[in-house]
Amino acid sequence: MATREFPLVPVTVPQVETKHRRIKTPIPHPESIATLTKLRNTEPRSMGGQPPILWHHGKGATVSDAYGNQWLDFSAGVLVTASGHGRPEIVKAITDMANQGLYHAYCFPTEIRQQLVAELASWLPAPLSRVFLLSTGSEAAECCIKLARTQGMKVGGKDKNIFITYESAFHGRTLGSQLAGGSPALKSWIGDLDPRFVQVPYPDGFRQKDVSFDLFERSLKEKGVDPERVCGVMTETYQGGNATMFTPAYGQALRKWCDKHKALMIFDEVQAGFGRTGKAFGFQHLGIVPDLVACGKGISGGMPLSAVFGVQEVMDLYGPGEMTSTHSANPICSAAALANLQVIRREKLVENAAKLSPILTEGCKEIQAASKGRCGHFTVSGLVAALQFTKPGTTTPDPDLAWELVHSAIQQGVMLFAPVGFGGAAVKLNPPLVIDEAALREGLAVLRDIMKKIA
Repeated sequence: MATREFPLVPVTVPQVETKHRRIKTPIPHPESIATLTKLRNTEPRSMGGQPPILWHHGKGATVSDAYGNQWLDFSAGVLVTASGHGRPEIVKAITDMANQGLYHAYCFPTEIRQQLVAELASWLPAPLSRVFLLSTGSEAAECCIKLARTQGMKVGGKDKNIFITYESAFHGRTLGSQLAGGSPALKSWIGDLDPRFVQVPYPDGFRQKDVSFDLFERSLKEKGVDPERVCGVMTETYQGGNATMFTPAYGQALRKWCDKHKALMIFDEVQAGFGRTGKAFGFQHLGIVPDLVACGKGISGGMPLSAVFGVQEVMDLYGPGEMTSTHSANPICSAAALANLQVIRREKLVENAAKLSPILTEGCKEIQAASKGRCGHFTVSGLVAALQFTKPGTTTPDPDLAWELVHSAIQQGVMLFAPVGFGGAAVKLNPPLVIDEAALREGLAVLRDIMKKIA
């Protein structure tokens, strides 16, 4: 998580001019300081955690300010712009819908909602069959919690209400999603925590070396959890701070465990869905299908829209008007999402993520080698990677080095967001899925050369 602000001080840096990057002014640009300062003086401090660059426009895998500078975007706006920035298909879909005179419809039926729901349903493996459109990833996670609790009490009585998630997990910033989250610091504001939300170790192979499913069952026993009281188990397909998935054996064992104990298996695919991992959904790497899936970010290409996918029995628990959202299936957001998904299909961006994954892995290995032992671990899934910076020879986070890499990358034309994960020491690399091999290699080479200088 971001815990510091980047200084609002223009720095004269060497000029850069390549096909994908262009830095021709001090960074940040002196004329941007007034706007950046007004934002910091008006918004809460929490909004000041990203590099001080005034985004103005974008195209494909690049973003630009208004002063002639252009960055190779390794952020995708925090894994959102899957099909790239400035997509003419998405722009046209948005403007066409706005020109139609429809930019809000509450839950009243619209043609565009039907088209989007049908498109989304066509992505789903059986037995997933129902689509519920929402606005944010947190809202989708909250819906999954609600459905799991409701289904648990339906099949097992009022005491079947324990909800299992994982240590270091992130599911959003609302009350329920943070109770389900695995970071104690992020939920310290809650005070008395609900003991029916229980976290177990995530088998990442780095800080938790035991990746067997025995760890899951042993942890529940140690915490005094009766498996028959568990209503659901929710996990990110890969955790945001480390990009590590379960092993297929672990995932398949968890699927069997959930079936045995009549607990819903839930995957939070807000980051992973729609091609990011090299498959349509990350859980497909594990050879299983969950009961519920929360999606967001890359689903729309940039507009606020999320979704829950699920099996009919669970999705139909609530009757008409009992499970809705004010901005569910907003017509403009729905039009953008439909266009985005059609681009992903047509341009085979899921396949592109799978094809480029070895290139990303190779680049991360070079960055790790250049770190002289200070990048303790990295993981890659499709077109997302996490570099975890640590004190040499330990798993102790090194946030200073992570922040220095991000700061230097911005000055050299590679856009990253602030470090995340355990100790705020993981740097995520996740360009738009539309990126090509040459651009990916260029950005990785920049980060490698920076690491050689700062490690």
